[in-house]
Amino acid sequence: MRRILITGGSGQVGCALQRSAPARLRVLAPSSNELNIRNPASVRAAFAKWRPDVLVNAAAYTQVDRAEDEPDQAFAVNADGPRHLAWACAAVGCPMLHISTDYVFDGKKAAPYAETDVPAPVNVYGRSKLQGEREVAQALDAHLILRTSWVFSATGANFVKTMLRLADREAIDVVADQCGAPTAAASIAKAIWRILDRLAAVPAPHYGLYHLASRPATTWHGFAAAIFALLAERDGGARTPCLRSVSTDDYLAQANRRPVPRPRNALLDGTRLQSVFGVEPADWRPELAGVLRQLA
Repeated sequence: MRRILITGGSGQVGCALQRSAPARLRVLAPSSNELNIRNPASVRAAFAKWRPDVLVNAAAYTQVDRAEDEPDQAFAVNADGPRHLAWACAAVGCPMLHISTDYVFDGKKAAPYAETDVPAPVNVYGRSKLQGEREVAQALDAHLILRTSWVFSATGANFVKTMLRLADREAIDVVADQCGAPTAAASIAKAIWRILDRLAAVPAPHYGLYHLASRPATTWHGFAAAIFALLAERDGGARTPCLRSVSTDDYLAQANRRPVPRPRNALLDGTRLQSVFGVEPADWRPELAGVLRQLA
């Protein structure tokens, strides 16, 4: 039985991976106390104990605003951690799938980003994630980096749960000038299991960099509108907040928050992933309905 070691098992993607794991695999998802990716000795000990056949790194520091004040912590988890994991994988010949983000781009492109586009992160979080990608690629040939965006699920902190927390308000200001495609953690997990199956089945696996795309494109305001439309449908036409469209700059000013730059375009082109692994862009709307049922 193949042993799949998952870091970040308590996060959105980590939980989804464990829920959807094929029965033919043995999934190992130790806590951060058992496997501290910031500590090389802890990583080596975990590899010696569990002897994984494949590693999936779903661990990440994701507090975008806080990262500006805590760059050391962000880089420790998002850059140093992946390097330690990649070193351990290289030492025992273990392939690694590493999850990254659209935040490695500046968001200025008018079309979805392809793997060949040059990264240009605009904040500490994005820079830390890009450095993590580079550490993995430099340390380990048998790596696959999977960039995702706007992740949501019934677990962890995410936009869907934020909107539900604010659902009793009369009105909510929601940013309307950032474009992207929400990506369900369940869709990411499904794609990862398909990728791992394909990697194990071919003599010369297609490692490298891939983008996982969802559809259709929307804005944060559009995503919020979809959330509340489904809530109203589910609850028999119950009242939902009035959604006001605002710019990113106006939202930050109203919230009295420091303006931490974010990509205005978070769309990813999934053509390469579809061509190589047969993973088609997922429609996030049915997944959203499922998440709302779980949170009812």
